[in-house]
Amino acid sequence: MKRGILSALLTGALTLLAGQAAAQQFEQVGDVQIHYSAVTTSFLPEAVAREHQIQRSPAMALLNVSVLEEREDGTTRSVPARVDGRVGGVAEDDDGSPLSFRTLRIGDTPSQVAVFRIDDDEPMRFDLEVYHDRNAEPARVRFIQRFYIDR
Repeated sequence: MKRGILSALLTGALTLLAGQAAAQQFEQVGDVQIHYSAVTTSFLPEAVAREHQIQRSPAMALLNVSVLEEREDGTTRSVPARVDGRVGGVAEDDDGSPLSFRTLRIGDTPSQVAVFRIDDDEPMRFDLEVYHDRNAEPARVRFIQRFYIDR
């Protein structure tokens, strides 16, 4: 029971923070929506961060990626996906650092999360490969986001 409540809190916190940070960012690839959001981990409630072993820090952020498949009736369903990616600066010669994703499952909804160190007031580039269909090439998602460290 307690685990379910904490998981629901994490889902709510990630949804709320994603909305504050980027107003629901996603890429459409065919009949698949790839949703992503990155927020500083200090916004997560302590109990949620502890349960999911996420370090809370104003200098750390969490990238959350989830995939929804659109059905013919207009509804969507969550689908499992593997994500590989890198985060770095926006300079051409900056290859970035690899992101280490892990699956976080809340109910029937799987998502991939990675925690990384942020650069204060610097734009950071994310290059992701999302493997949503084992019979297709991965979808490439790229975005830039700026973070601020609350001191």
